[in-house]
Amino acid sequence: MILQSFRMAFASIVANKMRSFLTMLGIIIGIMAVVVLVSIVGGATDSVAGELNSLGAETLSVTVTSSRYQPLSVDDVINLSDEYESIGYAAPTTTQNATLKAGDTNATASVVGTTAAYADINDLTVQSGRFLKSPDVNNNSAVAVVGTDIADDLFGRTDIVGETISVDGRSFLIVGVLADAGESLMGSENSNIIIPYTTAQRMFYISGVASFTVAAESSELVDAAEADLTEELMSRFKDEDAFSVMNQSTILESMDSITNTMAMMFGGIAGISLLVGGIGIMNIMLVSVAERTREIGIRKAIGAGRKRILLQFLIEALVVSTLGGLIGLGLSWVLLAILSLAMDMTYTMSAGVALLAVLFSIAIGVIFGINPANKAAKMPPIEALRTE
Repeated sequence: MILQSFRMAFASIVANKMRSFLTMLGIIIGIMAVVVLVSIVGGATDSVAGELNSLGAETLSVTVTSSRYQPLSVDDVINLSDEYESIGYAAPTTTQNATLKAGDTNATASVVGTTAAYADINDLTVQSGRFLKSPDVNNNSAVAVVGTDIADDLFGRTDIVGETISVDGRSFLIVGVLADAGESLMGSENSNIIIPYTTAQRMFYISGVASFTVAAESSELVDAAEADLTEELMSRFKDEDAFSVMNQSTILESMDSITNTMAMMFGGIAGISLLVGGIGIMNIMLVSVAERTREIGIRKAIGAGRKRILLQFLIEALVVSTLGGLIGLGLSWVLLAILSLAMDMTYTMSAGVALLAVLFSIAIGVIFGINPANKAAKMPPIEALRTE
């Protein structure tokens, strides 16, 4: 009986191709919205988490959030690694936008002011030349290390050590070119130009150090390094709200909270699309019941019971919604593949999301198909046969 009901359901869909497609369209769009949005949020989260993990579990980020106190100096930050055994490296950082010029070519880029330890903390390698050194910082030297994208955009090549580059009108000697660092959501060193922190202070009128990055001596000493930093900054500022020390766990927890909220919001929006699709199925099925009133009467007259009629129309609604869900899944996979290529990132559809989408489709077919099916099943055969 069930197999025959499925055959009749497919026959009805084939007989009314356009109407069936339009009925599925709401489900297709809803499923695509759910799958694509959730996959994008998940992909972005995984990408950022991977990048944070690639920095090493021993990395800490420190931000001075208040300007009411005497700011930290470059030496204050650099000397942290000498004062505390738990701290391996410490580097002040500031990032500013600037206009670069080489010959007749201009570009806008991020200028990172920092010290020699920045390369060790961020695991940067230099493909030619050298990175910043302590004398560069001590002497406010006009030297720069550039990313590969900067080199290609301004010079058309990467063997540019010894060339000069203008940064907001000031001439810098290029002493090094970074190895290709790849692209990411958090930005890439490929598009940065790195100069001594003290030089950046003079150029951009920065009075002290507002943020710096620390690498613990080992992953086992991260908690000790965090405690030492907190103690040091409390002794200076006497105010726990004047600064923040964040380790990777804290950053990942904050990121998870944000992405979970985004996923719920996007899921709600996509859920509305599925609801609209379900209402569309119910409306079309009600129309189908009205059109097939005489057929229902004949089937009841020759012995079809209420249960069989109910099952027939419920299966039709279920087939329409499930087909719509499967088509939506297929189109979602194609769209995610296109987005992955276009954005140079990996967006994948997890098995859990795919299974959830199919279950949603089935649930919508049952929920919104039960009313039309019940109406057909309750129809008195005599009244149905009178209908022309």
